[in-house]
Amino acid sequence: MMTPALFSVCVLAALLELDTTYAFQLTFSRGIIAAPIFSLLTGDIMAGIQVGVFTELLFIDVNPLGGVLPPSAVICSATTLALHMLGAELYLAFIFGVLFSLVFAQIEKYRRRSRFRWMIYWEQKIVQKPTSVNRAIMISLFSSFAINFLLLFAFVWAVSPVILWIAAHMPERAQIACKLAYMAVPWIGLAALIPEFRLKTR
Repeated sequence: MMTPALFSVCVLAALLELDTTYAFQLTFSRGIIAAPIFSLLTGDIMAGIQVGVFTELLFIDVNPLGGVLPPSAVICSATTLALHMLGAELYLAFIFGVLFSLVFAQIEKYRRRSRFRWMIYWEQKIVQKPTSVNRAIMISLFSSFAINFLLLFAFVWAVSPVILWIAAHMPERAQIACKLAYMAVPWIGLAALIPEFRLKTR
């Protein structure tokens, strides 16, 4: 179901996703910052704060170094809060948010590899006409923004009825298991931080 709030979340998420590597890099793409911003649009501030903390802790030990492309905290947060806004339980929405952030990371790897030919084309253009560098940058940013928006919106639109059906037919034990898994997320994140603190105290 298309709503102004859903459209706004997808637009803002597509923009904040550029903050990861493409532009700005003002740390707005961190889960602890992005999720509360999204919750201002969805109307559930407490859910945004909780998702932001959980996302931050879950992805805290994955760094974008070398060929490693971590799951997107922006995509995870936006997907979770958008699905929650459309009626999904927060714990189920978060599970789907994490899954889509993992899928999105793989899509992003493919996009970066396929962009190589694009860069060669623009390199030749810039050599011939140096002023075309600004045009190349703007086209690259806009295309990344548009693809991010379409991927996020399509996933939320397709999954929202599925997740509601799953919630209605899920056995009680499975619901309890999913809730416990959701509540275990911050403990997993804190456990990942223990070695970091131990190394710093030596």
